[in-house]
Amino acid sequence: MATFDFLEIRHLHIDYDNLDQELLNEVIREEPSFQWCISCGCCTATCSAGNHTTFNIRRISLILRRGEVEGLEEELKKCMLCGKCTLVCPRDIQLRNVVMNIKKIILKKKTA
Repeated sequence: MATFDFLEIRHLHIDYDNLDQELLNEVIREEPSFQWCISCGCCTATCSAGNHTTFNIRRISLILRRGEVEGLEEELKKCMLCGKCTLVCPRDIQLRNVVMNIKKIILKKKTA
């Protein structure tokens, strides 16, 4: 097959064979409001941690939905748990609880 020198961006491709929905399902079980997220970006716009670091709560949601959980723990360490994202969410999603539940589930999996 001929190559046309196109740049293949790996992080934009979803590998459906290795899609891990287990963490997403556990998070939705713990915080059902998360399933109503429409990725509007209000949470990211008001995020204090996002103003000072590369933290992006919307990216966390995308990573979860894509099943790419590696590196998620490091990203969540940047969250200041201030709760501004929850206050501005038009869908009343408890994003602070979502972040705390993800951390709890990852810790539980590490110790198991």
